[in-house]
Amino acid sequence: MDHDDMEHGGMDMGHGPMCNMNMLFTWDTTNLCIIFRWWHISSTLTLLISLVAVALLTAGYEIVRELSRRYELSSAEHMNSLPNDDDNHERSSLLWSGKGAGQQEKKVKVVKAAFYAVQVFYSFFIMLLFMTYNGWVMLAVAAGAFIGYLGFGNSSPTKSVACH
Repeated sequence: MDHDDMEHGGMDMGHGPMCNMNMLFTWDTTNLCIIFRWWHISSTLTLLISLVAVALLTAGYEIVRELSRRYELSSAEHMNSLPNDDDNHERSSLLWSGKGAGQQEKKVKVVKAAFYAVQVFYSFFIMLLFMTYNGWVMLAVAAGAFIGYLGFGNSSPTKSVACH
């Protein structure tokens, strides 16, 4: 296989299938790779399976958001049930000292930060799906968001839908 074949759709034995990188909106699925080289669309069946996977991945984002909201609500209720300090400054200084309620607040803050990090990573992953600029993938992302919100958007949103 010569260099010209590799540039025009040939297979490079060390790198797998040729992937198109579109920078303009398209409905074409020829040589479409979704995020990874191994997630290559090679037939109508792999396209349909991939679109379902994209929709499920996007719906999963709503699950993470709902779990985060539920954790925030339950931890707020738990923290409100603890005896209040007379001085909020004292309560916040206990946060990192490891004493009493401060240790619980520290744990809550770490878990909330972990949920936030997962949401940021997840949202950027969804953004990469959308940036295939493929209409079918974009529709699958929108369908997944719709399904996810219907199934898991039970509480009022505390964070807006965005890449970050």
